[in-house]
Amino acid sequence: MSIPVKPACVDHLVVLAPDLQTGVQWCEQYLGVTPAVGGEHPLMGTHNRLLNVSSRQHPRAYLEIIAIHPGATKSIPESARRWFDMDDAALQRLVAAQGPHLVTWVASVPDVAAASAALGLRGLDCGDIVSAQRATAQGLLSWRITVRSDGQRQMQGCLPALIQWGDAHPCDHLPPSGVQLTSLELEHPQADVLQAACASMGLADVPVRSAPAPHLTARLSTPNGEVVLRSPATA
Repeated sequence: MSIPVKPACVDHLVVLAPDLQTGVQWCEQYLGVTPAVGGEHPLMGTHNRLLNVSSRQHPRAYLEIIAIHPGATKSIPESARRWFDMDDAALQRLVAAQGPHLVTWVASVPDVAAASAALGLRGLDCGDIVSAQRATAQGLLSWRITVRSDGQRQMQGCLPALIQWGDAHPCDHLPPSGVQLTSLELEHPQADVLQAACASMGLADVPVRSAPAPHLTARLSTPNGEVVLRSPATA
């Protein structure tokens, strides 16, 4: 019997923190819960904490709080930058001054090479497909993800990085958190380009609106009530 291929979907939200402890405190204060233990990414010299935000609308989704790991050495070339614009000086100053921010999202796709090629045909360069992994208590978690060598988020974070998981997914072992992702909305001056790009990857149901400035907006049901996370427009 063949295993059904999971369709493209919202995989996770990326919240950049100046350091991981600040990210945990932010989560406790604003979302009302403590994030679960994550792990380290030797490839990028980063580490994270995770929160299961699966919901009826997004049945396999989580929130990632990520920060540069002090003292860790990244294994990517020295000239290459970390994923999600983590080495961008303006973005670093913003989170240092204002605290953790939603900066982008990641879409799970059944075939990362095919999805990346579909974007390339539209003139959108999501970068190389790199293999990454990290150790967990349940074993090795492995995935393939698109990363540009300059680390840049595409369309100011509104166009997602693409990920294809191995045999396991973080939500397989993340307990329910009491937080659920109820909606994810994209705003961009080039809404038609963004909408067509999402549709080419099988993500036509993600709402896209035209707006003067790019924004990524996530609405979460939490123990503190509804919380709205909105990406910065200028970073």
